[in-house]
Amino acid sequence: MLGAIEAGGTKFVCAVGNEDGTLIERIQLDTLTPEETMPKVIEFFQKHTVTAIGIGSFGPVDIDKSSSTYGNITSTPKPGWTNYPFLQTMKDALNVPMEFNTDVNAAALGELMLGAAKGEESCLYITVGTGIGAGAVVQGELLQGLSHPEMGHILVRKHPEDNYEGFCPYHHDCLEGIAAGPAIEKRWGKKGIELQDQQEVWELEAYYLAQALMQYILIISPKKIIMGGGVMKQKQLFPLVQKKLQELLNGYVALPQITEQIENYIVPPALGDNAGITGALMLAKRALEA
Repeated sequence: MLGAIEAGGTKFVCAVGNEDGTLIERIQLDTLTPEETMPKVIEFFQKHTVTAIGIGSFGPVDIDKSSSTYGNITSTPKPGWTNYPFLQTMKDALNVPMEFNTDVNAAALGELMLGAAKGEESCLYITVGTGIGAGAVVQGELLQGLSHPEMGHILVRKHPEDNYEGFCPYHHDCLEGIAAGPAIEKRWGKKGIELQDQQEVWELEAYYLAQALMQYILIISPKKIIMGGGVMKQKQLFPLVQKKLQELLNGYVALPQITEQIENYIVPPALGDNAGITGALMLAKRALEA
């Protein structure tokens, strides 16, 4: 039995399951302070006999295994979690192999192994919700350099009629700052779910998301792009993003996946809301194999 943690900025999902991705039991906890949340996480796994645990965490985090702070949450604005030794805390409590990465990298791995990108060697998973983040698998390996990708904070061109300044505390009008869920609510005065019939809301959202996808395609060239998160549950967004992306690329990447079959190239997660926790199970599987 494998253990999995999907640690998000608003909720923790903890689960046990097996290596084919089947979830046997799961719980959901609010992300409060480490002192409030982590004892409940540890208690859940102490009730089960797990052979390994995979952790996908909100970030930024340190995923460099040679680093002295590997497994730490680093410069997060989330109160109480800055420089928190997440992995070490789990290891001190549970003596089993563990693998640690970002929540979106875990979701990308889950979709590659068991979801919408199954059978491919690369994919990109982007979540558009309370924040925007993306993870990528390239040639079967999670993308990593100095650190993990922070694709939600790239700069995009502002729409000439958009006066919203952006809410990101670091960059104001980066992609996350102007296209994540809170930006939609602050710009239009209502939550996205209350705006589903207002075409101009989603045209503007697609304007920004398509710019981001263009950059990801030009730099990483993933074989599949999976878009999840609460905002992407507005299904009318997919055709708008696909069309705008084709306009932006303007035939430059002349591949049939983009020019003719884009509805099969940019897709929702096949694992649905379980992409992240299933990916964390796959991280546990990797930890056990290692």
